[in-house]
Amino acid sequence: MVVLKVTMLEGRPPEKKRELVRRLTEMASRLLGEPYEEVRVILYEVRRDQWAAGGVLFSDKEGT
Repeated sequence: MVVLKVTMLEGRPPEKKRELVRRLTEMASRLLGEPYEEVRVILYEVRRDQWAAGGVLFSDKEGT
């Protein structure tokens, strides 16, 4: 079994997340030789006020 954990900022539409999960599953299955059904993907969504870069919260950055 393979478990892929993805951490990203919240707010992406469900169709984008579905596509990401599908593609990650396909690639992991192909590259690692695991059955498609044995690939797990966990999406962790973080609020913009809980993630920072360069000492600045994403919620405080303009245009993000």
